[in-house]
Amino acid sequence: MFATTLLGFTIGTIWMLMFLVVWLAIAFWPARVAGRKGHSFIGYFIFSLVFFPLSLLVAYLVPDRSNAPAAPAAPTTPVEE
Repeated sequence: MFATTLLGFTIGTIWMLMFLVVWLAIAFWPARVAGRKGHSFIGYFIFSLVFFPLSLLVAYLVPDRSNAPAAPAAPTTPVEE
């Protein structure tokens, strides 16, 4: 029959779950890099689930939007009393 291990799961199922956990953990890497640069964390996370090497390269090459200079404030006029 089937070889069972911990809680009745087969060895193949355990390996598949471990692979899935590692895959999801690695997918956070490009997402965090892009998120720190001011880009969409969720977008890069989904991108890295499908194309990890490309998403990692893109995440490191995109420009940083988090430290972009703010738009100049509108000039204020003094209020006369």
